[in-house]
Amino acid sequence: MSLTDWLIDLALIGLVVLQLRGRRLTLRTLLLPVALVGWAGVQYLHAIPTGGGDLELIVPATLLGLALGVGAGVLSRVHRTAEGAVVVRATIAAAVLWVVGVGCRLAFQVYATHGGGPAIGRFSVEHHLDPGAWTAAILLMAFGEVIARTAIVGWRALGTRRQPTGPRVLSA
Repeated sequence: MSLTDWLIDLALIGLVVLQLRGRRLTLRTLLLPVALVGWAGVQYLHAIPTGGGDLELIVPATLLGLALGVGAGVLSRVHRTAEGAVVVRATIAAAVLWVVGVGCRLAFQVYATHGGGPAIGRFSVEHHLDPGAWTAAILLMAFGEVIARTAIVGWRALGTRRQPTGPRVLSA
C-alpha cells in the first residue's frame, strides 16, 4: 500500500468529516471524491474479471458500496442559506456509513499488504478468484459509494437551488 493510497483513503474520510459542521457545496467539493476514486481506477483497475467466482465477490462488494453511498447521501442534510449558498452537512449517521465503507477498504488493504496476502491467496484459490477480482471489488465498491452519495447530494442541491431565498411568505 503506497503513500498515495493512504492519502486518498484519508482524504475521502476527511471530506465527509469536514461536512459534519456544514460546508458550502461547490462543483469542486461535490466532484473531488469522484476525481479521487477515478484516479485510483485509472491506476489500478485494468480489467474486471468475470471467470470462476469473481462476480460472486465483485457484485456484492459493488452493491454494498452503492448502499453505503445511498445511505450517506440520504442522511446528509442539504440546505440553502439566506445568502443563497448551498450547504451540505453530514449527519453522524451519514459520516458513520461513509467511514465504514472507506475504513473497511483501508483495513483490507492494510491486511493484504501486511501479512494477510497468503491467506487471501489461499481463499482466492479455494473460491476460484482471479487476483484482479479483489482490486475490482474494492474499487467498484468505492465507485459505488462515491457516485451514489455524489449523485444524491448533487440532486438534492439542484432542488435546493430552485427554492427562493429569504423568509417564506404564506398566502391566505
